[in-house]
Amino acid sequence: MAHDKETVRAVLDEVKHSGRRSLSAPESKRVCDAYGIPVPREGLATSAQDAVRLAREIGFPVVLKIVSKDILHKTEAGGVLVGVKSAEEVEHGYETIIKNARAYEPQADIDGVQVQQMLSAGQEVIVGAVTDPSFGKLVAFGLGGVLVEVLKDITFRLAPASREDALSMIDGIAAAEILRGVRGAKPVDRDAIAAIIENVSRLVDDFPEIAEMDLNPVFATPDGATAADVRIVVDFESKKPVFRPSRDEILKAMNRIMRPDSVAVIGASAEDGKIGNSVMKNLINGGYQGAIYPINPKADEILGRKAYRSVKDVPGEIDVAIFAVPAKFVPAALAEVGEKGIPGAVMIPSGFAETGNVALQQEMIEVARKYNIRVMGPNIYGFYYTPKNLCATFCTPYDVQGKVALSSQSGGVGMSIIGFSRSTRMGVSAIVGLGNKSDIDEDDLLAFFEQDDNTQAVAMHLEDLKDGRAFAEVARRVSKKKPIIVLKAGRTALGARRGLAHGGTRRQRQDL
Repeated sequence: MAHDKETVRAVLDEVKHSGRRSLSAPESKRVCDAYGIPVPREGLATSAQDAVRLAREIGFPVVLKIVSKDILHKTEAGGVLVGVKSAEEVEHGYETIIKNARAYEPQADIDGVQVQQMLSAGQEVIVGAVTDPSFGKLVAFGLGGVLVEVLKDITFRLAPASREDALSMIDGIAAAEILRGVRGAKPVDRDAIAAIIENVSRLVDDFPEIAEMDLNPVFATPDGATAADVRIVVDFESKKPVFRPSRDEILKAMNRIMRPDSVAVIGASAEDGKIGNSVMKNLINGGYQGAIYPINPKADEILGRKAYRSVKDVPGEIDVAIFAVPAKFVPAALAEVGEKGIPGAVMIPSGFAETGNVALQQEMIEVARKYNIRVMGPNIYGFYYTPKNLCATFCTPYDVQGKVALSSQSGGVGMSIIGFSRSTRMGVSAIVGLGNKSDIDEDDLLAFFEQDDNTQAVAMHLEDLKDGRAFAEVARRVSKKKPIIVLKAGRTALGARRGLAHGGTRRQRQDL
């Protein structure tokens, strides 16, 4: 069915103009009607006599609910009465609900009492939507009423969800068998539930200012499904859009970063123990056949290679710059990388957001955006790409080629992966550290590995997702071609704290 966006926009504009954060029951009904979400017949009464009149028009029994922008949890306020069977009960119930609401929140602005059709018994389910900081708009489904709190049997999908997604949600909860009918009970109307899920997801996708939406309970029967109670919360503050290049732009940069023909090492050193020395040795000893340009304003030659004061002094193109300088020098050096037209930077240094220096990391990213540079890191061990014998890292060279690509957000976990892979002689196509993920993250890597003939499977360790929606969308596409295995850290409180520490790479490296 076609959705009535104009009606929803008018309702939301009214709510915004009044400075409210939630919709009233009548406003929620208008929104649901506009998007084909079934709700009971109802009306707003501002007096006991109004309530009686509406109840007679709707037909007994009815449900009475308080309507107030200041009272979101109606049951807790004593603001709900169900199964009201007569005019006398409606009149008394109206007065009772108003009295309870005044006692619960004396300063509440009360619009009146909602008189609602009493639905026939059915299986209670919940349909809702939330705004996740990483994944954006999500639609939810599970058993309704108190069961959603007790059993926590609920599943989520990205919004907007297709009909296929909605049906998979219905079948995906642990209690799905109840909905199919048990002990002689008839199965519920799955298509009716799926339509509600789909329409709710379309609604929150069309109107991002809808921050939360709860339909609980939805009474599902063999003949349909109806939302008995609707709660809609809004947030009109504009959100900063997530930086996301196009797929072609991602591939253009990632191919030059991961498969470079020329590499510059900014902060290259001839002194043993320095990060810039280790990176140079690994590039050379690892067998990389491309051009290697050491950048050091105080040296003429490093490990047999001509040294340059700046990347701008290097003749010809450079595909990627590996940084091995202290964090404070990064923005200025990155600007020179941009002026040279280098598309990628591998940021080994620490001392950025992981140590609380968010401003320096933001300054770095602003420079990168200005010159269209993609940044890996900072605070990483670097990366390996074995088909090119490329060891762009301060760790020791790795030369066992295979078809599995590995990545880690944690430096400690990444070094463990490298150590295990080396001891077992496990072949890999790539091992990549992502660190702070100031720019390049897992979905950029997946986009590269998707079209990389040297990679047949991808395994990833991650602590968080910078852009969960982008990751989910790319992973859904790539997983149809190549297996993806993800180890998510930080599910427990202890794990989360360890994740914040970022393994062994969160400490400052003073020897850069």
